[in-house]
Amino acid sequence: MAAALRRKAPTISERVAGLDWERIAVDLDTQGCATVGSLLSLAECTALAETYASDTAFRSRVVMARHGFGRGEYKYFAYPLPDTVSSLRAALYPPLSGIANRWNETMGIDVRYPDAHAAFLARCHDAGQTRPTPLLLQYGEGDYNCLHQDLYGEHVFPLQVAFLLSVPGQDFTGGEFVLTEQRPRMQSRAEVVPLGQGDAVIFPVHHRPVKGTRGYYRVNLRHGVSRLRSGRRHTLGVIFHDAS
Repeated sequence: MAAALRRKAPTISERVAGLDWERIAVDLDTQGCATVGSLLSLAECTALAETYASDTAFRSRVVMARHGFGRGEYKYFAYPLPDTVSSLRAALYPPLSGIANRWNETMGIDVRYPDAHAAFLARCHDAGQTRPTPLLLQYGEGDYNCLHQDLYGEHVFPLQVAFLLSVPGQDFTGGEFVLTEQRPRMQSRAEVVPLGQGDAVIFPVHHRPVKGTRGYYRVNLRHGVSRLRSGRRHTLGVIFHDAS
């Protein structure tokens, strides 16, 4: 019986296709981010988090304190990516590319993104951006991630996705995802995004369009993670452009 139920479980592509993309687009337009509940299963979250202990799946490790990025560490995956990460990248990109193209048109940016992620990666690789950017982040007690933007080269896809792999209140406390908007001639706005295990938050890499009294203008965004009070937190970051 258990085997039969596993066979019937929807694939990542099917889960992504079944999301309420109209609601996601509205949330991104109005709030600057959108959350998706339980996109990854408990087993998928556990398997990804356990990958962190091994170096074989990764191309590099970054200790944040050495670079002034905060406290904690992260590892960039190497190619070939794990199946779960590769499937998420391929499935999430097409609906997000439609939002990205609409945003660029609104902001007067000439860049347009192809429908398939493979075609966009070919564009990155032709420009020398060949290093994969999906990453696993690990935080312990007292760790945090300073506000930042994930810009790795000339070709940047304007949206990215972060998945919480740990259980808040059980595996860790604190460690909230934080997003800030730097609005022209106004004070910055902060958004704290609550997530459960397997949940995802979709948010801009750099900027997004916001409608003002004289039309649309660009708002710059940065993201980070607040200080962990206790425990250990793992996060998967899915970035769609590769690095130079």
